[in-house]
Amino acid sequence: MASLCLHHVLPLSLLLFLLTPLPRVSSVGINYGTLGNNLPSPKKVAQLLQSTLIDKVKIYDTNPEILEAFSNTGIDLIVAVENYHVANISKDEAATDEWFATRVMPFIPATSIVAICVGNEYLTTDEHLDPDALVQAMQNLHSVLLKRGLDRKIKVTTPHSMAVLASSFPPSASIFATKLLPTMSSIVGFLADTGAPFMVNAYPYFAYRDNPSTVDLEYALLGNSTGVHDPKGYLYHNMLDAQIDAVRSAIDAVGFGNLSIEITVSESGWPSKGDPGDTAATPDNAKTYNTRLIERAQSNKGTPMKPKDNIEIFVFSLFNENKKQGSASERNFGIFNGDGSKVYDVDLSCQFCSNGGAFEKMSTSGARGPSVWCVAKPHADEKVLQAVLNFCCGPGGVDCREVYESGKCFEPDKIHAHASYAMNAYYQMHGRNYWNCDFKGTGLVTFSDPSYGTCRYPQQ
Repeated sequence: MASLCLHHVLPLSLLLFLLTPLPRVSSVGINYGTLGNNLPSPKKVAQLLQSTLIDKVKIYDTNPEILEAFSNTGIDLIVAVENYHVANISKDEAATDEWFATRVMPFIPATSIVAICVGNEYLTTDEHLDPDALVQAMQNLHSVLLKRGLDRKIKVTTPHSMAVLASSFPPSASIFATKLLPTMSSIVGFLADTGAPFMVNAYPYFAYRDNPSTVDLEYALLGNSTGVHDPKGYLYHNMLDAQIDAVRSAIDAVGFGNLSIEITVSESGWPSKGDPGDTAATPDNAKTYNTRLIERAQSNKGTPMKPKDNIEIFVFSLFNENKKQGSASERNFGIFNGDGSKVYDVDLSCQFCSNGGAFEKMSTSGARGPSVWCVAKPHADEKVLQAVLNFCCGPGGVDCREVYESGKCFEPDKIHAHASYAMNAYYQMHGRNYWNCDFKGTGLVTFSDPSYGTCRYPQQ
């Protein structure tokens, strides 16, 4: 049986664990684009990803079919305001609130939406978009979330291309492009104030493709063993870390170096096919890069400048998209083909998913209505869940007799199942606020009754 701490006085180490923020655990996200006419339905995509280590999905709009498909899956979603719509929501807060109320609010809390990207590479497109509109739209959206009490759950940010930098090497000397400095300073200040990450789309592939005679292929493929030296003494064994630290230096240069601003790699990947003459775009190179990228995302390691800062990474991309414009490589960044088969073999197996069976079993009743419950995410770390279980069944005040060996909810004897019961009881006791189901990011609010057999989950 999952061990329970039944003392009313919580050990100091566990109390500190629950009361202090955890360093963010690196996770593996993926970008889910839909510019193809041969892609599976969003529901099938959600089912596919539930059995993998992918625990975050980033999309490029607020497609309602996708938002609905990922409800009650335990997978976090990042949605987006399209570039063409940024100007509309920048006009006033009422327009922003209408967008949020129409596009996002109907799917909360069943779908775990954790961030909204305002535009994509907005400042470096060829469409001559107004940079002031981007900043105002981000501020308006955060104000709407603040008024609705959702600002802690949903962060507002915007993904940039590496082109926002004047140069990216050496990393320690990198600064933002001069013409973008006022805008970038405002954006970084906003992110610092709201605790949102700085997102960057970083592609060593393009650097190698455009300069194969000067860029080492292994360095671009995240595997150089000799390393590249920065004048300030940093040693880089792969280009991605150098690109991340170039962004750090640019953030420092606009006066925010003393603040903790997380950097997220919102896109990175390698194509399996390109135009004639593109010798870099091969299935072998794509497999090598994305395998190492996923390992990098799971490593909980930082970069030479900030070794202790975990980096969240979103692989680009889930599918080959046959309707994308541009070169052949643009249509061949996917890990999967449209029929769901892998383009090349990348290990996406999940060490926690074997324990997710209980969750799947408990979440199949499909009952919908005003009632909501709180359960453990199937990908949640068992060590964190054990601490949560100990807390709920101790000082949290939850009656956990049903998950004892003679209780109706003892089977299945899994930490995910026992923690789910305790988390839900705590959530119901404390008014069903979304933050009462956070539990260090391991909780999931669901409209589906998780009760099963003779095990009944309480509701308010």
